[in-house]
Amino acid sequence: MHQSLHFYIIYLIPLSLRCLKKFIVGSLNACFLAKRGFDVAVYESRENIRQAKVVRGRSINLALSHRGRQTLKYVGMEDKIVSKGIPMHARMIHNVNGKCSPIPYGKKGQYILSVDRANLNKELLTGNTNEISSLNRPDGQKKEMQAELIVGCDGAFSAVRKHFLRQSRFNYNGDVMEPSYLHIWPRNTFMMIALPNLVRTFTCTLFMPFEEFEKIRSGDEVIRFFQKYFPDSVPLIGPIKLIFYFDSQGFEDCLVFDEIMDQFNGNLAVVLEEYTRVRVPDDHAIADLSMYNYVEMRAHVNSRYFLFRKYLDNILHFIMPKTIILLYTMFTFTRTRYHETVKHWHWQNKVITRGLWLCGVVSAAGGMYVLVRYSHKLPSISAEHLWTRILAF
Repeated sequence: MHQSLHFYIIYLIPLSLRCLKKFIVGSLNACFLAKRGFDVAVYESRENIRQAKVVRGRSINLALSHRGRQTLKYVGMEDKIVSKGIPMHARMIHNVNGKCSPIPYGKKGQYILSVDRANLNKELLTGNTNEISSLNRPDGQKKEMQAELIVGCDGAFSAVRKHFLRQSRFNYNGDVMEPSYLHIWPRNTFMMIALPNLVRTFTCTLFMPFEEFEKIRSGDEVIRFFQKYFPDSVPLIGPIKLIFYFDSQGFEDCLVFDEIMDQFNGNLAVVLEEYTRVRVPDDHAIADLSMYNYVEMRAHVNSRYFLFRKYLDNILHFIMPKTIILLYTMFTFTRTRYHETVKHWHWQNKVITRGLWLCGVVSAAGGMYVLVRYSHKLPSISAEHLWTRILAF
């Protein structure tokens, strides 16, 4: 899994705030808190990316959905970020033989945006209008700060979590490809995706088990691997970097926290308890949804039954838009709480599956009835001959 080189920790102190940042959510949270009147000081573990000639590290582009846009809108950043995003209306599935087929995200006109992370981070850092200080001191000495409250926003390889784990009873469990799509190469046990950039290039990411990565030990083996599994991508690829990374929609966490701050007039003691009560079920749900989305993109999109269900669900959604709602629509184009999304998805999936079984049983029973009812009118044929014809068909 890809690990970023910088990190975020948010320190909340009455009337003042110190931020150590990693990941975009930390910068966004700083914008929310600065808007509330906190004196925000931002600390960065690497150099200020707004001044750096070359931004170190490489990561997959951010797929910005309705939830993220609503959050950016609240801090006045939506238009600026959206204007530099690339709309993606569907997943473009690349088969091994090179055939491409799109799977729309939602209704006509619905899309998500491919957004460059470095630019987004720069804009958010500028948006909180605070000086950036580096944690890496020239003399190499450690820097200590005091705070009454720490809110960790530092991603999958969290420094905050690592320290908590030391505490007792802490539980942690030229356009060749069309730029208006999220391109996916599903290969059952692994997959590659490509998100478009403004300069008409693509950021590609390979999701694959560690043991598979370990089998590739040279540049020639990398090329052979891509020629075998992603042959249509080889002519488009420059220097190859293999990255395993998965993203969740943490932007909304900032908005939910801010909404609860409004609800309880900024009383942090009450806000933190209520935020935990409200958000933890959704965080568990988003973790499950993220893993399901990974499995869906690497394997399910190859399944004919999955594609059939996709079309069927779309038809049922058109007929009953308030009852049958596609999982991806709830997840991406609404602010339905994640655990409610999962609950509704499981319910409607059970109803549709039982409906299909019922239709199958009724069809089989109807076929048997017609066969028995009109068997005397059918030409005489032996069971062996009938079986031979069925096998030949």
